[in-house]
Amino acid sequence: MYRETEILKQPGLGTPDVFGDMIINVGPQHPATHGVLHLVITLNGETIKKVDPHLGYIHRSIEKMCESLSFRQFIYVTSKMDYLSSHINNHGCCLCVEKGMQIEIPPRAQVIRVLMDELTRLASHQLWWGAGAMDIGALTPFFHAFREREMINDIMEESCGTRLTMNYMVPGGVMVDVHSNFQRRVKEFIAHFKKKIDEYDELLTGNVIFQNRVKGVGYLSKEDAISYGCTGPTARGSGVSCDIRKLFPYEVYSKLRFDEIIETGGDCWSRYLVRMKEMRQSLSIVEQLIDNIPEGDVQAKTKAVLKLPKGEYYSRVETARGEFGVYIVSEGGTTPYRIKFRSPGFSNLSQ
Repeated sequence: MYRETEILKQPGLGTPDVFGDMIINVGPQHPATHGVLHLVITLNGETIKKVDPHLGYIHRSIEKMCESLSFRQFIYVTSKMDYLSSHINNHGCCLCVEKGMQIEIPPRAQVIRVLMDELTRLASHQLWWGAGAMDIGALTPFFHAFREREMINDIMEESCGTRLTMNYMVPGGVMVDVHSNFQRRVKEFIAHFKKKIDEYDELLTGNVIFQNRVKGVGYLSKEDAISYGCTGPTARGSGVSCDIRKLFPYEVYSKLRFDEIIETGGDCWSRYLVRMKEMRQSLSIVEQLIDNIPEGDVQAKTKAVLKLPKGEYYSRVETARGEFGVYIVSEGGTTPYRIKFRSPGFSNLSQ
């Protein structure tokens, strides 16, 4: 931590008030893991006057790595890009390969994929809620959120073999059928979480101290959200309609009843409300599907070595943080000629 007078000559920090401002470095940091974000923050008391984000610390040349992997292998590299949406990232990659090869996905596999996606979204939002509350000064919500999140992780582990980076999606469907306990445990979770999400609101949403710390903070206008390419709850909190599940439905989303949650305030409070309401929508989607999983195969028949026809292909899915896009250029071989990922986090953080 430094007083202003010690760093006035540093470029790019604006013109601070030498008598009252303080500039501090936050990061590079990420809770419990590698550093992914560095913030240079100008403070005046408890008022944040300016934030300069330094991004890109986690960049590991994933796109270039994928170009040396097969059309089966590259899918699972994307689990590490967002390990809280690993299922959904893998799903987006599979859709792109399937589009190029014109693979028809069995109905049972489609429903299982969507169930896994929405359970993943719930688990991600639960971590966001618990960790976000803790950062603002409320410790109790963290333990409540992780209690429910552990139930989802246990369900994932039983069917997929792991709890975080599942690698369960494959071109043509899913790797194996769900565990025989899957439906029972998911229905138990639904009954449990329906009551607990009301506790979330009681603990935090209606808390006056919490509201005072998020209302009017971090304002992002609708125009700026569009200009920066923001998606997901970040954009929807500013009134932007951008839910890929609604605009460009994939798998069975077009057959489901759910709402795109949009708030217009543009502040942290609006983005908070979007995510809270999205958890209820995901719960509704899971409830609609869990007793309606079709019988049949969970994977279409494909060759062991996939060759994508020459051409350019693009797919997009709605992750917990927004639009994840996959662009593949194929020369007709067994590996991609070029891969580009459109991840939601970079655009959302850049604003």
